[in-house]
Parts: sequence; structure tokens; C-alpha cells
Amino acid sequence: MTDRKLGFAATWAMAVGGMVGGGIFSVLGVVISIAGPQAWVSFLISGSIAFCTGLSYAGLARRYGEGGGAFTFLREMNRETLAGGISWLLLAGYVLTMSVYAATFGHYLGDVAGLPGWVGRSLGGAVLIVLMAVNLRGVGDASGLEIVTVWGKLAVLLLLAAIGLSRWEPSRLVPTGYSGGPGATLLAAASVFVAYEGFQLLTYDYDDIRNPERVLPRAIFTSILAVIAIYIAVTIGSAMLAGADALIEKQETALAEAGRAALGIPGVIVVSVAAAFSAASAINATLFATGRLAQRVAGDGELPEWLESRNSRGVPDRAIVLLTACTLLLLALGSLRELVESASIVFLGTFTCVNVVAVLELEGARRLPAAAGTLGAGIAGVALLIRWIELREYVPLAALAALLLLAFALRPLLIRRSGDLQAGS
Repeated sequence: MTDRKLGFAATWAMAVGGMVGGGIFSVLGVVISIAGPQAWVSFLISGSIAFCTGLSYAGLARRYGEGGGAFTFLREMNRETLAGGISWLLLAGYVLTMSVYAATFGHYLGDVAGLPGWVGRSLGGAVLIVLMAVNLRGVGDASGLEIVTVWGKLAVLLLLAAIGLSRWEPSRLVPTGYSGGPGATLLAAASVFVAYEGFQLLTYDYDDIRNPERVLPRAIFTSILAVIAIYIAVTIGSAMLAGADALIEKQETALAEAGRAALGIPGVIVVSVAAAFSAASAINATLFATGRLAQRVAGDGELPEWLESRNSRGVPDRAIVLLTACTLLLLALGSLRELVESASIVFLGTFTCVNVVAVLELEGARRLPAAAGTLGAGIAGVALLIRWIELREYVPLAALAALLLLAFALRPLLIRRSGDLQAGS
């Protein structure tokens, strides 16, 4: 009988693909606009927080012998109410992330084809609907294909970085009139934290990994370190190619500008196609994992019972349709920057929670990185909130408050009401 479980290479590729898929393609212009010449430091800071959190995820998965992430870890501690609230935050974070990926898909394809902005956004919506249909049919990802596609994306990024670094000119990292400092560097790290969120999706696939006690920690640690290095190299290399001002001006398609400076029109086409393909792949993987997370949460009574539904192919159909609908709504309403920052703050909150659990549950020296992750994620989250207040970004603040109210105060009432309606139908 063939062993169809994931080995180290496929597990590592899934983690890297989950982070890079919509990460650097979406956030490069955002981070440079905030941190300027220290943008690479911002990626180092957020990557360090992610690495500490990865240690916590791996340690807790090993301790409990199962995956499932924050929701499962909290239930193991008999923190049922907190687990339910965190599960709703996680699902909201993944919906926000998919909206970022869909916006990235539309921006790059629309830009390379010279289409109006609304057409690009429509393309993002279209790819969401197509990938929803693919997931509903139960079409799974082949691990070998995942390895090939991830290395294809990395090849494009590393080529850009290499060409850019060969044209070393530090002054090109500095935007015109830039006056930011250490505070701006931290804010940028917090704002683009979503670029590192993909690694924890592996914990939902725990049972599909060969020898997960050994493979999962290695895949998480090495993938985060690799992505930190890639992000730093691409950030510096892209600025050497196009200049910080051009990357900020073309914020939504910053890497395509770097491709243009490196290889002309062929460079724009290659980078844009790679960005669109990466974003679509990341949407597919996130929708696949999140649909199953929603079905599992519903099975534990923390979402309405009707979301437990599976179609004839064993796919959580209602969960996938609902997640897609919510993603389409956010795509229509939010700008790329708003979506990136909102997703980042949700994951900073949930990662803080996982690190706190690790501090409480792990032993000895394993608590140290968890404590560092708690401190780092907490400070970054607070910094982003302060920035929203200072800039009077009342819409994301109100949306975050509403989400917290919904997840922790109204959730039990809504679940009870849904159960009553289903029982009476």
C-alpha cells in the first residue's frame, strides 16, 4: 500500500507556499511606505515573532499529539469559552487573508493587462468563485505539484533579488522626504504580519504528515527562517531595481515594477503571472484548510450545527460557501492596505494567545521563546492599534471591536438561536 502522507519536502513546501503565496507580493509596497530604508528590518522583526510562535505551535502539537492550532490547544486546557472565541477570530483572520490574496491576484493581472481597477477586483472575485467550485468538487492538492510550484515562485523572487543586489545603491532604499524612525519600523512589522501567517496551517494537517512529531517542527522552523531571508533579500533587491518611490507609488503591484526595472516588459509579465498564480494557490490552500477548521469547530458546538454539513464527496460544503461569500464581501469593501493591516492584527492577537498557552503548558527552556513571542506579538498589536487611533482609522477599529463582541459575547447566543431555528424547522 502506498504511503500518501506528507514527507518533509512537501510539508516544508506547503509552509513556505502558505507564507510567500500572498505575502511579499501583497505587502512589499506597504512596508516600504511605512518603514522606508528599514523595511527589511521590519520583515526581520515580524519574522522573529513568527519564529517564536512557530516554536510554540510545534511544542504544543508535540505535547498534545494532535494538530488543530489554537482552538485545539485551548480545548485541551479546558478553556472552552476562550477556545470558541479564538476559533471565530481565526476564521475571520483567514477570510481577511483570502481577501488580501484575491486583491493581489486582481491587481497584478489587471495591471499587466492595462485594465481598470474595478476589473482587476472583479478578477479577484472570479478566482474566489472558481476555487470555491474546485474545493466543492473535492479536488485535492498533489504534494509533488506543491513542491514544484513553490520552487517556481521562489525562483522568480530569488532572480529579482539577485539582479537587484548586483546593482547595489543604498540611496535607492530611501523614499523622497522620508522621516520615519524606530517606531515606524515596528509599525511596519505589525502592519504586514499577515505575510508570515501561513505556517500554522500545517497544524491542521497534522494527521496527514508522516512522523509529525519530527517532521512538523523541522518544517516550521526551517520554512520561517527561509522566508525571512527571502523577504529581506527581495525587499532590498527590489528597491535597488525600481527605487523606493516607485515601489510606493505602485504599492499594489510593487514587485511588477521591480520586474520591469530588471527585465523590461518580460519582467513585468513573469512577475505578474507568478504573483497571480501564487495568490490563487494560497487562496486554494487556505480555503481548503479553513473549511475543514470551520467544520471541526461546528462539530464541537462553537459554530452553528448546519456548518457540519458535508457533500457527497466529504467536503464541508456549507462552510466553504459561507467563507467564500464573506471573502467576496471584504474584497468589495476594503482597500489592500486595510485588508493587510486588519488580517495582521487578528493574527497578532491569536498568535499572542498561542504563545501564552505555550508559556503555561510547556516546560523548561521551551517557555523562553514563547514568552518572547507573547511580548513581541503583544507590543506589535498594540502599536498597530495606536497607529489606527492616531490616524483616526475608525472603520477598522470599529470592525475589530464588532468582531471581538461577536466572537466573545454574542457567539453563545447566536449558536443557541441557530440551534432553536434548526430544531423548529
